[in-house]
Amino acid sequence: MLLRVLVALGAGACLAAASEPLGWSWLTPLCVAVLMGAVWRVAPRRAWLPGLAFGIGFFFTLQWWMRAVGPDAWLGLSALEAAFFAPLGAALALVQNRTRAWPVWAAVLWVGIETLRSGWPFSGMPWGRLSYAVADTVWADGLPWFSFTGVSLLLALTGTTLAWTVLERPRAAYVVPAALALLAATVAPTLVPWTPQEHDTATLAVVQGDVPGSGDDLVAVHREVTANHVRATELLALDVEAGREPRPDLVLWPENSTAVDPFRDGGTFSGINRAVDRVGVPVLVGAMVDAEKDHQVLNQGIVWQPQVGAGDRYTKQNPVPFGEYIPWRDVVFRGNLGKLRQIGRDMLSGTRTSPLRAGGVTVADAICFDVAYDRGIHDQVRGGGELLVVQTSNAMFIHTHQIAQQYEITRLRALETGRHVAVAATNGISGVIDARGRPLAEAEPRTTTVLVEEVGLTRDLTPAVRMGEWPGRLVLLGSLVIVVASARRASRMAYIRGGQRPSSRSAE
Repeated sequence: MLLRVLVALGAGACLAAASEPLGWSWLTPLCVAVLMGAVWRVAPRRAWLPGLAFGIGFFFTLQWWMRAVGPDAWLGLSALEAAFFAPLGAALALVQNRTRAWPVWAAVLWVGIETLRSGWPFSGMPWGRLSYAVADTVWADGLPWFSFTGVSLLLALTGTTLAWTVLERPRAAYVVPAALALLAATVAPTLVPWTPQEHDTATLAVVQGDVPGSGDDLVAVHREVTANHVRATELLALDVEAGREPRPDLVLWPENSTAVDPFRDGGTFSGINRAVDRVGVPVLVGAMVDAEKDHQVLNQGIVWQPQVGAGDRYTKQNPVPFGEYIPWRDVVFRGNLGKLRQIGRDMLSGTRTSPLRAGGVTVADAICFDVAYDRGIHDQVRGGGELLVVQTSNAMFIHTHQIAQQYEITRLRALETGRHVAVAATNGISGVIDARGRPLAEAEPRTTTVLVEEVGLTRDLTPAVRMGEWPGRLVLLGSLVIVVASARRASRMAYIRGGQRPSSRSAE
C-alpha cells in the first residue's frame, strides 16, 4: 500500500504541471490513468489512501501561490481540496471491482467530485478542474461545444480508458472502437470549430495602473494606485485628442482601482470624475463600496458616465471565504483567530444575472475569481452580454504563478463563451483576448500600460452557455447513481458469497 500511496502522490504533483507555468496538458490523462492503477484491485475501504495522496500531491503543488496569503491559508485550502479525493479513491476502486464499464463510470465519478468541490463548501473552489489546463491544445476547441464539464469528462475518460487498456489488456476488438470514439470526440471540434457571428465591433481601452513599491501590497499604497489609473486615463484622453489613439467606446479599470468607497472619499470621487469627464466615454471602475452595515463591503464594477457619474453596477458574486469574508463570524470564529483578525469586514456576494450597459456595449462582467465560476458568466451572456470583461486585482500574487493560471482560465473562458474578453488587472496580467482564446494584446506585469483594441461583439450563444449548469448537475446525479448501484451490487455479492474468502480482485 505504501508504494501505491507514493505513486499516487507523485501523480498528483505531476498533474499540477499540466497548468501554468509549465502547461504540460498532455500529462492530464496520464495522471488520471496512474491514479486508476494505484487503486486497482484495492478494497474500497483502503483505496481512499491513494486517492487522498493524489489530492495532496495535486493541490499542495498547484496552489503553492496561496503562500502569498500565508502558510496557514495554503495548508488549509490545499488540505480541504485534497480531502475530496479520499472518497473519490474509494469510489474508483468500488466501480473497478464491480462493473466492466468502469472506465466510463470512473470518469463520471472524477468529474462529479470536480463539480462538487467547485461549488461546495461555501462557494467552492473550481481551481484545478481538468479542463482549466487545456489552453492551446486540441481539447480547448471542445469548450464551446461541450462546456468545461464536458471537456473534463473527455479528459478523464481518456485517462480511465488508457488505464483500462493497460490493466485489463482487453482484446483489440474492444480497444479500437473505444480509441476511435475518443479520438473522434477530441478532434471533431477542431475540424468543425465554433465560429460566432459578430454583428458589430467596439473599441476598448484597458488600463493597468500598476502598484508602486514591491507590487504586492495594494492596500498600503491604494491612493497611489487610484492616482495611477486617473493619470493613465487622462493621458489616454490626450492621445485621443491628438489622434494617436482611436476614441474608445469604453474604458476598463481593474478591481480595486479604488480600495476606498468613492462615494465617501471626496478625493477619490473627484479624481474619478475628472478622468471620466476628460476621456469623454464611460469608464468601468473597480471599487470597494461600503455596504449598509459597518462590517460589510461590496466589491463592485461601476459604470461611470461622463458628466453624469456612477450608474449601473455589478457586484462580485464569489468572494473568497477566509480571504474576503469569514463564514459564521459571529457563531464560530468571532474574527479573532490568527490572521482572520485582519479581515475586518465581510464581503457580500452579488446576485446580478443581467449584463451591464456601457458605451453602447452590453457587457458581462466578472471580478477576479468570478472568471473561474460558470454560473454568473453564463447568466449574463444568456442575458445579452456581447463582450466579457474581467476586472481583477492579483497584486498579492504578482510574484507567483497564480496570475498565469488565472489568465489561462480567462483565455479558455473566451473560447467557452465565444466572446472577446478584456482583462484589466492592477499590475498584471492585463490583456485583450479574441473569441478563439488568442491574446490580441497584453501588458507587461508591473507596468503602467493602456491597451486600446477593437473587439468583435456577438449575441450568438455557444452550446456550452446554452446548457449552463446542466452538465454538472447530470454528472453529479450520475455519480450518485453509480455509487449507490455499485454499493448495492457489492452488498449482494458479499451476501451470496457468505463466508467465502474474497476474490483476489478485491482482497487488498
